[in-house]
Amino acid sequence: MSESAGIFLFIVSILFVVVVHEAGHFTLAKAFGIKVEEFFVGFGPRLWSFRRGETEYGVKALPLGGYVRIAGMNPYQETPPEEMARTYGAKPIWQRALVIGAGPVTHFVMAILLFAIFFVAIGVQSGFVPAIGAVEPTLNGQPSPAAVAGLKAGDRIVAVDGIQIAPSEDPDISGQQFIDYTRAHVGQAIQITVSRDGKLITASAAPVLSDVEGQQVGRLGVILGSVSTVRERTDPFTAIGRGANQTVVLVKAIVVRLGDVFGPSGLKRIGQLLTGSERRVDDVTSVVGGARLAGEAAKAGAWDALFELLVIFNVFVGILNLVPLPPLDGGHLAVLVYEKVRRKKPDIRKLVPFTVVVAGFLVLFALAVAYIDVTNPLPSPFR
Repeated sequence: MSESAGIFLFIVSILFVVVVHEAGHFTLAKAFGIKVEEFFVGFGPRLWSFRRGETEYGVKALPLGGYVRIAGMNPYQETPPEEMARTYGAKPIWQRALVIGAGPVTHFVMAILLFAIFFVAIGVQSGFVPAIGAVEPTLNGQPSPAAVAGLKAGDRIVAVDGIQIAPSEDPDISGQQFIDYTRAHVGQAIQITVSRDGKLITASAAPVLSDVEGQQVGRLGVILGSVSTVRERTDPFTAIGRGANQTVVLVKAIVVRLGDVFGPSGLKRIGQLLTGSERRVDDVTSVVGGARLAGEAAKAGAWDALFELLVIFNVFVGILNLVPLPPLDGGHLAVLVYEKVRRKKPDIRKLVPFTVVVAGFLVLFALAVAYIDVTNPLPSPFR
């Protein structure tokens, strides 16, 4: 897959996540008889829309999210008396809570389903074989046997002298069988079968003695890596269970990460990056950086990493929306808890200034990280 295809897939996935999130609110509101006035993808000027029944559906110019406009949620919107019974505020607390919670819940459901699809269709890496990461041009001052034999970086070692290289469960020791055989045949020509661009190629090379950590051992002049050749797939029912477990693990990791990102140390780090500090692989990234990483993962054929990236962004949006601050969904749920405990409806208009501050902070934070991603990109983990 090309880099542009990976970027396109990431952007489409993010927009799909937004649509499903808003569809969660929309579906529950409709189910409880609440009037839904608009369902739009994007913000800003209207590009295209159509009306079906009482709801207008469409797309706006800025693909930065989406929204549904539910009657009665805007405290400054006037509602005709005959429609009051169909507004958000007229419904019981439990119905309103389900309408609000349906959006974030979709992210976790999607994560479970995506993990399940991965476990069934793609599978978890469970077997690794050695691959040539680099070929040393010289060894002991002479052209290396690997270079003379025409071995190249990226070649996957399939067999040596007709002996198949058995996959290993540990990528760190996947090349040990090849290393042991090489060291046992110093000065003897061995036949190395490699897979290159889908074709099997056999090369002949004789290991020579070379210094490794103070010892003279047989070497060809290659630096080994590993690639996965075996994947463990599972049945759909087991996959759903594994998907649920993996989602729980991911949620815990993201909650911890969220605290780091928006805590004092995280905000300090953003300031450092804005003033030119060197970027680290574990720095926070925006949709801009995520799209770039998706493109690089696709170009490198790192399907596991690409899939994981899509799931992480999906779950991150779900968790962020549950933070109990307006205008996030968690803020609306917090208001409902307050109403339930105090047994009276709060004046939502009093929260508007606080809502503006929170929304402004999130927008500035997102713009700052996007600017950093453009001017000081994350180092690629796929090189």
